[in-house]
Amino acid sequence: MTALLHRDFSPQTDPVKNKVVLITGGTGSFGRRMVQTLLETYDPRKVIILSRDELKQYEMKNELEERFDKVKMSKMRFFLGDVRDRDRLNMAFRGVDLVIHAAALKQVPAAEYNPSECIATNINGAENVVAAAFAAHVKKVVALSTDKACSPINLYGATKLASDKIFVAANNMSGDIGTRFCVVRYGNVVGSRGSVVPFFKRLLEKGATDLPITDPRMTRFWISLDQGVAFVLSCLELTQGGEIFVPKIPATLVTDLATAMAPEATQTVIGIRPGEKLHEMMISADDSRSTYELDDRYVIEPEFAEYTRKSFSKVRGIRKVDEGFSYASDNNEERLDATGIKDMMKAYLS
Repeated sequence: MTALLHRDFSPQTDPVKNKVVLITGGTGSFGRRMVQTLLETYDPRKVIILSRDELKQYEMKNELEERFDKVKMSKMRFFLGDVRDRDRLNMAFRGVDLVIHAAALKQVPAAEYNPSECIATNINGAENVVAAAFAAHVKKVVALSTDKACSPINLYGATKLASDKIFVAANNMSGDIGTRFCVVRYGNVVGSRGSVVPFFKRLLEKGATDLPITDPRMTRFWISLDQGVAFVLSCLELTQGGEIFVPKIPATLVTDLATAMAPEATQTVIGIRPGEKLHEMMISADDSRSTYELDDRYVIEPEFAEYTRKSFSKVRGIRKVDEGFSYASDNNEERLDATGIKDMMKAYLS
């Protein structure tokens, strides 16, 4: 099913046209690709990167200057700050129309070992983003989530579930300010820092002939960086406020991925890491009662809709999923075959 890797999630219009866009955690893999896409394809008035690391901002600015002319670069701003600092967010959000919240602590083992730090960024940071968005009268906020937030078993997933709930509930408090919040939930991003693909690649480049496999039954969802960026932009276009958007993306066995990357390498089972799931899930059976389906995505509607919004149940072409439906990497019918996995690797390695 190679075509799944090329599913087009692009918005129908330009959702950032003449808008000031701020990206928290914008020096990460997602933020860098989002900025490139915005400058190449869309017409924002200004793009602001908010992150903690001055070196990463310096490196990102240099990379962009090599790629874009002075006219494009005149739209860029780099703002040092941390989502833990509400006062700094209040300053950064002034004059901002759209916020893409990508800042998070994401490493599962690190979160298990340092729970208070994960909570401070992922939960308290989410509350700060909501408060700063209200204070600055931001029009829309889309928060990036993860499949680990659905029926979580690790602290990272639990903090992202709490974050999701914070952003969904924020719509009920927007009042006459009118800020709309939504959540985007998807799986592993091919080539993002911390994912298994660059990890295997580094081992192979060092001459490894054996790849570590946590469990031969393990499955994962996959989405490309470009698809993730397009999906977020299309959700900015579609949101009425309070939805959790889930893309239809393929899944595969981790063993099949390892075989595609290194057919001759042996695979050694090392056991599941602390807090790690055997299979990931993006929609649980309990979510199905408020989940609708479009051709390219699922939409989990908010259970508490006390604010004025148009329900997705009224959208032409949207279908209610069956009660008891769940969307998990082991029951996903859209599976990558050997050709699809090789194409995914080729796109990442090129």
